[in-house]
Amino acid sequence: MVHPDLRGAAGAGRTRDPATRLDEAVGLARAIHLDVVAAEIVPVSKPRPGTLLGGGAVERLGTLIADDEVGVAIVDNHLSPVQQRNLERAWSCKVIDRTGLILEIFGERARTREGQLQVELAHLSYQRSRLVRSWTHLERQRGGLGFIGGPGETQIEIDRRLIGERIAHLRKQLDAVTRTRELHRAARRRVPYPIVALVGYTNAGKSTLFNQATAADVLSQDMLFATLDPTMRGLTLPSGRTVILSDTVGFVSDLPHELVAAFRATLEEVMEADVIVHVRDVSSPDAEAQKQDVEQVLRELGVGEKVDAGLIEALNKTDRLDAEARARVAAAVRDRTRQVPLSAVTGDGLDDLLRAIDRTLSAGRVALDLDLDAADGATLAWIYRRGEVLDRHDADATVHVRVRLDPPDAERLHRRLKPGGELSEDDTLTGAAPVAGATAHGPS
Repeated sequence: MVHPDLRGAAGAGRTRDPATRLDEAVGLARAIHLDVVAAEIVPVSKPRPGTLLGGGAVERLGTLIADDEVGVAIVDNHLSPVQQRNLERAWSCKVIDRTGLILEIFGERARTREGQLQVELAHLSYQRSRLVRSWTHLERQRGGLGFIGGPGETQIEIDRRLIGERIAHLRKQLDAVTRTRELHRAARRRVPYPIVALVGYTNAGKSTLFNQATAADVLSQDMLFATLDPTMRGLTLPSGRTVILSDTVGFVSDLPHELVAAFRATLEEVMEADVIVHVRDVSSPDAEAQKQDVEQVLRELGVGEKVDAGLIEALNKTDRLDAEARARVAAAVRDRTRQVPLSAVTGDGLDDLLRAIDRTLSAGRVALDLDLDAADGATLAWIYRRGEVLDRHDADATVHVRVRLDPPDAERLHRRLKPGGELSEDDTLTGAAPVAGATAHGPS
């Protein structure tokens, strides 16, 4: 594992500590069960067009690779096809870059049909410029989808035309999947439970928090990219309102553009979310840099407005901090309605997070004053299920309630209160008759 530490103009804009980046790269390799026999940081003052690394470094690493009989060398940076090919010739082993490593992990972890299609599309988009004429003899030619597998394992003689045809076919399949997902979203809009999406850097603890909040059994391990496919569960907040909690794939610095584009359909759950919770690992020395990476990916997905407005931040893994560090985190919290220290493992602080989500959702609700027929228990029950009753006064024939509702539910209730209106559970109450004499005094 080689992390090129780009110096000068080449490294402008990089804020990460090289040692931390190297540790992360080693973790990525171990996530697909590679045995890392050596890892080091290589200073690069001036990137070489042909190899990225300097000639002396290439020669020295080549000797180490030969002595340790290394089968795969990973460069924790983007490599051009020419650089990758030249390093493979110099080192006589397979060479993959950071993009290839991340794609390899996703290829192994994707479980759903959609995820597998998206990974294959990303693989082929990345490999289109690398497969053709990469090698001059059969024994060393790459396979079709993997980077690490043995010679000739898949589609040895693939060419640009076949790759292009396969990419076009995959895009058609993904378009069909996207349309299906939109139908599912449309069904959810008819029963408009708000969507709360968990996002964050990989291994920040999203799946552990998801399990703690919903009593689900999503795979959660101390491993980079432990889960890829999105999972959704119902969750009841302290106010009694039901939301849909979505656990999404983790982000990582320098996330391949091919992957962001290919996984746009999956990440649409984030784009559609009413509330985004950014789960952060406050025990990481790179916590601030990871935050910037996550926000950058969110902006690429088109949710920059929500980022600018302020996300709810779950400051996770406080259980890994000593008492003094926990006190510093608590003191650094500027907005307790937006930043919540917690431990997803122990559950400490989870109630505070749920209350913060509740407050955020309530901020967008409208308040209505309603006079209902005392005999119309169905509408009253629905109001209690779907809204927050602020005040109630019962008279002989009417019930006056002041209720706070989400805008879609407020609109449905207004339609219900009109003569001839109808409310179903999908659209509110099943088969209820119009409310005689009910009036709404408007939002405030």
